[in-house]
Amino acid sequence: KITPKGRWTAKWLSKDHRSSRYNNAPMPYSIFYHGNFAIHGTTQVDKIGTPASAGCVRLNPDNAAILFHLAEQVGLSNVVIEVVD
Repeated sequence: KITPKGRWTAKWLSKDHRSSRYNNAPMPYSIFYHGNFAIHGTTQVDKIGTPASAGCVRLNPDNAAILFHLAEQVGLSNVVIEVVD
């Protein structure tokens, strides 16, 4: 899947999420923002920046944890996700 471009408010958080579509793949520190699309950590850090996901935005798990905790602190209504390229 292609990551959709647009601007959304974060909808929900899932710290230890697992994919229901891809063999229970780990999606740590998920911030869901548009349907099944999320920003989340990945164990496959060597594939960051390449299309290897179902359209999600993947981060190093350490960075995903930082972003996740910031989203918790400021509240989801204050977290805007903007995908431009």
